[in-house]
Amino acid sequence: MSRVFFISSNTTTDPYPVYPLGMAVVAGAVKTAGHQVRQFDTLAQGESMPLLLQQIRDFAPDLLAISLRNIDNVDSFSGDDGWYLQKIRDFIVAIRKEVSAPIVVGGPALTILPEEIADYLAVDYAVIGEGERSLPQLVADLAAGKEVPRLIQRNHPLPGDEFSSPLFEQNLVNFYLQQSGMVNLQTKRGCPHRCSYCSYPHLEGYNFRFRSPQLVVDELEKMQREHGVERVFFTDSVFNDPQKRYLVLVEEMLRRNLKMQWSAFFRPQGLSRQELALMKRAGLYALELGTDAGSDQTLAGLDKRLTFAEIIEVNQACLDQQLPAAHFVMFGGPDEDDASVAEGMKNMAQLGQSVVFAFSGIRIHPDAPLHQRAIADGLVTSESSLLKPIYYFSPLLDRKKMEKTIEDEFAKHRNRIFPPSKGMERMAVMKGFGFCGLMWDRLVRFPQPGTVEESRQR
Repeated sequence: MSRVFFISSNTTTDPYPVYPLGMAVVAGAVKTAGHQVRQFDTLAQGESMPLLLQQIRDFAPDLLAISLRNIDNVDSFSGDDGWYLQKIRDFIVAIRKEVSAPIVVGGPALTILPEEIADYLAVDYAVIGEGERSLPQLVADLAAGKEVPRLIQRNHPLPGDEFSSPLFEQNLVNFYLQQSGMVNLQTKRGCPHRCSYCSYPHLEGYNFRFRSPQLVVDELEKMQREHGVERVFFTDSVFNDPQKRYLVLVEEMLRRNLKMQWSAFFRPQGLSRQELALMKRAGLYALELGTDAGSDQTLAGLDKRLTFAEIIEVNQACLDQQLPAAHFVMFGGPDEDDASVAEGMKNMAQLGQSVVFAFSGIRIHPDAPLHQRAIADGLVTSESSLLKPIYYFSPLLDRKKMEKTIEDEFAKHRNRIFPPSKGMERMAVMKGFGFCGLMWDRLVRFPQPGTVEESRQR
C-alpha cells in the first residue's frame, strides 16, 4: 500500500469557485485500488504554502499528484495575469525544496499540451487523459520498482459506468457550499460536436460516454445525504445530447423526488418548452448556453452547425419558462468582419432578459481545427508555442474597433457583460451582499405573475 498526496492547483474564482472534481475522481480511484490518499485544495485552504508543506510532511507520501485544471483564463484582456503555469511552477519549486517524493501532474490542462507543460513544470511524470486507471497503475509500478516513462499515454477511454466516484472531502465541500453554494458532478464524457475552437473532443473523445441515470442519481442522493449538498452543477461538455438521453436522467431525478437544484452547460439547439418545463420540475434553475458566436456567418466559421434563429428559439423557450439563461459569445472568430459584428449586436438585442458574456478573440489550442485555420491565415506557424495563450482574431476586422462597438452597446444593459472583468466586478459586489452561486442568474428579472408587464410578454 502506497501513500498518495493529491493537490488541486487551481486558485481562480472566475466566474465562481469550482469544486476540484478531477482531483476527487482520481483520488477515489486510487483509494479504491487500496492506497492511502490525502487531498489538498490550494484555493479552499488559502494558498498557504506552510500549511501545504506541513501536511505533506505529516502524511509522508510516496507520490505527489498535482491536478492542473486550466492553462489560462481564455480572456485576451488578461495578459500574463491570466496565465497560470508560472505560478504553478513556482509552487512546485517550493515543494521540491522540502519534499523528495516524485511529482506527477495530470488533468485537462496537462492533456492539452502534455510534453510542453511537463517540461516547463519540470515534473517527474505526466498522466495524459483520464487518470482513473493510469494513476493507480503508476502507483503500483513505482512501488514495484519498475521503470516508468515520464509521459504516461492515455488508456482506452473508460465506459461511462466505470468512471470513478468522486471522493468528496467534507471540509472542501463546506468551503464550496459557502463560496458558491454548489458542488460539481459529471454525467458523461466526450463530445460529438466539432466546434473548431474546442478542446473537449481531444480531451474526452468524439463520442458521448454516458453514466447510467441510476448511478448518477445514486451519487446525487449520497452528496445530499452525506455532505449536505442541495445544489449541483453538471460539468458535462454538453448536457443536452442529441439522442435526448439526458431526459432519462431528468425523469429518474423526478421519480426519486430528489429535490435538488441544478444547472449545466447546454447547446442552444433543439430544446423545447416541454423539455425545459420537465427539467425545471426536476430542479433546473439556470442554463449556461454555448452560443459562441453572434451571427450565422461566424457560427459557420466556428463549424457550430446551428443557426442564430435556433439560438433565439431556445432563448425564448427559456424566457417563457422563466429560466435564467446566460449566453457565452466570442467575437473576432473566423470570418468575422464589421458587418457580422454589427449583425451580432442586433442579434444580442433579441436575447432580451437573458445574460450575455462576450469575449474578444478565441484562445488557440493545439489539435483543435482553429489551430489549422490560424496557420492558414498567417496568425501563427506550425512551430509556434501555444503554452502561453495566443488568440485568434479574424484578419477581416480591426480588433480595437470591434471591442469599442461591443463595449458601447453592452454598456447600455445591466445583463450584458464585456469585457469579462466587468462580470467579476459585478460578482464581487453581489458577493459582498451575501449572495453566492452562479450569481449571473440574479441579473435576469422576470415579471411577476398578474402584472401588466407579465401580460405583455405572453
